[in-house]
Amino acid sequence: MKTVLSDAVSGQWRSVAAASVLGAAHQAGEAMVPLLIGVVIDEAVGTGTTGRLLGWIAVLGAVFLVLSTSFRFSLRASERASHRAAHELRTRLAQRVLAADGGAQRGRLSGELASIATADAQRVGAVNLALPTAFAAVAGLLVGAVALLRVSLPLGLLVLVAAPLLLVLAHLLGKPLERRSDAEQDRAALASGVAADLVAGLRALKGIGAEDAAADRYRATSRDSMAAAVRAARARAWLDGSMLAVTGVFLAVVALVGGRLAADGAITVGQLVAAVGLAQFLLWPLSVFSWVNGLFAQGRASAARIGEVLAAPPAVPPGHASPAEPVAGHVRLSGVWSGTLRGVSFEAAPGELLGVVARDPADAAALLAVLAREVDPEEGEVALDGVALSELDAAARRSALLVAAHDADLFEGSLRDNVAAGGPRVAEAIAAARVDEVAEALPDGLDSAVSERGRSLSGGQRQRVALARALAAAPPVLVVHDPTTAVDAVTEVALAEGVRRVRRGLTTIVVATSPALLTAADRVVFVRDGVVAATGGHAELTEDETYRAVVLG
Repeated sequence: MKTVLSDAVSGQWRSVAAASVLGAAHQAGEAMVPLLIGVVIDEAVGTGTTGRLLGWIAVLGAVFLVLSTSFRFSLRASERASHRAAHELRTRLAQRVLAADGGAQRGRLSGELASIATADAQRVGAVNLALPTAFAAVAGLLVGAVALLRVSLPLGLLVLVAAPLLLVLAHLLGKPLERRSDAEQDRAALASGVAADLVAGLRALKGIGAEDAAADRYRATSRDSMAAAVRAARARAWLDGSMLAVTGVFLAVVALVGGRLAADGAITVGQLVAAVGLAQFLLWPLSVFSWVNGLFAQGRASAARIGEVLAAPPAVPPGHASPAEPVAGHVRLSGVWSGTLRGVSFEAAPGELLGVVARDPADAAALLAVLAREVDPEEGEVALDGVALSELDAAARRSALLVAAHDADLFEGSLRDNVAAGGPRVAEAIAAARVDEVAEALPDGLDSAVSERGRSLSGGQRQRVALARALAAAPPVLVVHDPTTAVDAVTEVALAEGVRRVRRGLTTIVVATSPALLTAADRVVFVRDGVVAATGGHAELTEDETYRAVVLG
């Protein structure tokens, strides 16, 4: 938490420092106004000298010009620091979530991470707005106290003694707000996560008639979020109300003491006006401590949540080795035990198109997980060109070995943009995956807009665009999982031919049960009950009754 807060401030220290200095100048000017008015009354109005009156009015006008300028530039600098810090935090969070070694998403819904990257980052960034304001308030208090000391020693001492006590009181009163703000953000993030989860699965929920159950789940989560927000609002109201009452009593005491001194003749009428004006001026720096402390309380709570994501351990221990140059693409699994896999061993030779058929979908999922290094095998090893995946640097490994999941999402943008997001071989990938046929059915062709997660496309269209994106990346080793389950048989044959053509000379592992893809494969590995049951050509393996049942139904 402390690191997140300090980084947010230190990263924008120039803007924060500039805003603090300008804010202090603004507050000093504000404190000078009642003093100047007192001087005008005593020296200009009291003597009836027009020249002096005009001179002091000119001085007062100059002070107001400084006030206006310093306020504008102070607010501009602090707002800049606030938004830049929030932006940098969002960038760091995105980098951590997207990091090749993973781990940040563990135990968190996608909507919850989005809430942390928006609302929490904004609250931490607001600390850069609170710091200059607090500095200006302290400067205002000191200038006001010195001014009051010049008017009256008792009034100045009263402010100097009471101000630190008010600061300590504001900190103590802000503790409940900090706790409840943390709970509020937790509940709000969970509600966002549940909402995003339900929207993503809306079609499936309607298909099984579970809309009411889903609505009840979200209603309960939203109710908890609302209750936490109400508790936080009550804590904020208690803090603001308490500080307002305390500062009001303090100012009343200052005014009472000043009035008594004026009645006794210890200060002049102009000094009394200055003292009353200073007492009114002190209302802002005193009351602002409540607002600033509330921002600090919320910032600390949000910083703790951001820190948890940034400090999340990687899903697997990091490696540091680099793949061989150039990458030949030799993939070898040796005695791999992971999930439902029980001692699986096979290899894909450089440039080979290898088909893998898993009778149990859990075996396929476990195989893909170790190839993508989402988990490390409990026993055995997965190696690329003789180097274990666990030893490779995560980013370098992903560049050399890409696993394209079956449920890959598309992005908002055009068809062309989605394919180009994969890599440079766009034209070849579009032709191989028959995305040009998808474009022909859309009004703007390849420039047609794709909605979030590709929901504007049919299932088969989405699969072809996702396959094209993976092919465009042209990694030395490509692993694809069931890329043709939503297309018709004729298109499936065309896609199999396209994959073989584009991936010629590059290693490709197709984990699927598609006869067209398996026919195009150089060799097929059949995994049954967590072990390799057979290896050979597709036509050869169809003589096995179990294989035939899995592939041909």
